[in-house]
Amino acid sequence: MKRRNAAGDRRRRKTFTIVWTAVLAIGVITLMYYEMSALLYILATLGVTALLVVVALADLRHGEKQSSEVPRMDDSAAIGSGITPQLSKSK
Repeated sequence: MKRRNAAGDRRRRKTFTIVWTAVLAIGVITLMYYEMSALLYILATLGVTALLVVVALADLRHGEKQSSEVPRMDDSAAIGSGITPQLSKSK
């Protein structure tokens, strides 16, 4: 029974996303048709600002903690200046 509910939820979300995208596309096309470039500029600026806020508030460190990969050390400054990199020496 839960599979049907999960599939129905996915279908509803997908439909909602398609409808939302279509409404926004129609809105942008309408504003372009009536040459309201100032309003389009303001909306684009607000959209980019909202995206930057979402990225700034994202918990990026939490994702790094879950990674099982060992962080690599960068010794590119030593390689670029001709110094023997410390990472390549065997102990």
